[in-house]
Amino acid sequence: MSDHHIGMIVPSSNLTMETELPRMLRAREESEPADRFVFHSARARMRHVEPEQLRAMNAQAGRAAAELADAKPDVVATACLVAIMAQGPGYHCTAEDDITRVLREEGCESPVVSSAGALLSGLGALGARKVAIITPYMKPLTKAVADYIEDAGFEVADALSLEVPDNLAVARLDPAGLREHHRRLNLSDVDALVLSACVQMPSLSAIQPVEDEIGIPVLSAATATTYRILSELGVEPRVPGAGSLLKGAKARTKTGGGHGRESVV
Repeated sequence: MSDHHIGMIVPSSNLTMETELPRMLRAREESEPADRFVFHSARARMRHVEPEQLRAMNAQAGRAAAELADAKPDVVATACLVAIMAQGPGYHCTAEDDITRVLREEGCESPVVSSAGALLSGLGALGARKVAIITPYMKPLTKAVADYIEDAGFEVADALSLEVPDNLAVARLDPAGLREHHRRLNLSDVDALVLSACVQMPSLSAIQPVEDEIGIPVLSAATATTYRILSELGVEPRVPGAGSLLKGAKARTKTGGGHGRESVV
């Protein structure tokens, strides 16, 4: 049996990252008990999803990374997608590099994953080019997320903003609502649906049912982050009942646009 230690940099008000990722990897343990996953978190202060607090949270990433380095995790994931995407196209590369530098200074060789970069990798792994997204954000932040995705070479055909600015309130959203919200989007001719472009908005229980209903791949920031974590660990990215991205198909992908990163899994 192999133990894989996962470090997570989590917004202080996030209740979902430490719920959905462990649920997925516990499900994987049940189906493939040779791999076991252990989680370690460091928190960065953020209560409201607004530009000033997002920038302030990003500034705490180095301190959080240094704390995680003491645990010598096998991979480190930073969890707030919008905090990174709101800083402008390609910022996930900067954020990942900054955290990597701190880890190396602390003697930790862990690879670094961001939920923002993971979402792009996930879309690339699915071969998607035209997508629709659902976010809990106010419309200006949703536009920033859509612009970021488009800069990476994908087309965002439609987007739905649920407009919930309080981060704790986002965590309390019922994922069952996503089984209805997606019907408000134009999904004609799209290759994939991002059911939750936010690791705080619960969606895991809706991913597979919505995918089964609409007949195209459905993913979320959380499933994409899980995909990247497993890939960085050298473990087949397979989780039962979590959508096409986590069915385990191996692919060589390159996210589009000048800021994308190539990954081989």
